Amino acid sequence: MNKATRFINSARRTIDIEQRAVSALLNRLRLPDTAPSQGGKPEQESALAIGPQFSAACRLMLKCRGRVVVLGVGKSGHIARKIAATLASTGTPAMYVHAGEASHGDLGMITEKDVVLVLTNSGTTTEIINLLPALKRIGVPVVSITGKKNSPIASEADINLDGSVEVEACPLGLAPTTSTTVALVLGDALAMALLEARGFTPEDFAYSHPGGNLGRRLLLKVRDIMHSGDSIPKVNFGTPLSDALLEMTTKGFGLTTVIDETGSVCGVFTDGDLRRTLDAGRDIQKTRIEEVMSTHFKHVSDNALAVEAARVMQESLVYVLLVRGHDNKLCGIIKMHDLLQAKVV
Repeated sequence: MNKATRFINSARRTIDIEQRAVSALLNRLRLPDTAPSQGGKPEQESALAIGPQFSAACRLMLKCRGRVVVLGVGKSGHIARKIAATLASTGTPAMYVHAGEASHGDLGMITEKDVVLVLTNSGTTTEIINLLPALKRIGVPVVSITGKKNSPIASEADINLDGSVEVEACPLGLAPTTSTTVALVLGDALAMALLEARGFTPEDFAYSHPGGNLGRRLLLKVRDIMHSGDSIPKVNFGTPLSDALLEMTTKGFGLTTVIDETGSVCGVFTDGDLRRTLDAGRDIQKTRIEEVMSTHFKHVSDNALAVEAARVMQESLVYVLLVRGHDNKLCGIIKMHDLLQAKVV
């Protein structure tokens, strides 16, 4: 067996072990009176169901008036830090505290308004055990994710979520692998359940992610990047086609809008319309714009997200959209290049 094959086999074995562990977690994450999602005898596995504990943990975190403080040490500490970040960015105020540092002053960050979530596979992590009496004195409820449901920490916690695994993916049985994956999945499950319970929206998510492409995609509105005022190519109903072509050339959008006597858009004339007009042999000096304009055109609201404008362009195979304001009147124009420059697409 060559090295490449050994690498692939090792990777597949790791993924298979972790996938089966997550599937086992899925079967446990249910109410006792429901059947496992992948078969099995309900009467034998009813005691393994952690649905009630999971629901209780969600209710506790949902009514928390402070923050969810996530504690861990070592590899569990890294997972705890990620879970805290996920909670915080999805509507649940949260922070990570290293359990060892908490014993040396950082415990002062935790108040009676908080909920503590501790991660420990063994359930016997000394740094966390040493903190439990202090947390109880403060009156902070403790939720634990452990790999041993009868461990000291699981027993002392107000709510314990069973994150046990049959085997680590590490062939030596030493490096936390499967256990940290399952803990991370449980943390994500908590965060997403709370997100849905809070009615968290994409706009809410964007407010905690104002930087980078994510913030731009979720916060930038069409009105923020559209061209308006004199930049909009416009000609009146009855304008000679030759004058309309001059307006198109001057403004550089590859089209011009056609405005009726009320100030509303009644049509557009595009580069494509020009080609069809010339193919038909029409005289651009004698032809009026309303004779060759298109009355069907794509538009978007100025209050729409810029990413929505990009979606309309992509689905309609157009590269320019008219923009209408709250009064349904033309107020701007936006092209794909504007979205590219704003890094929306």
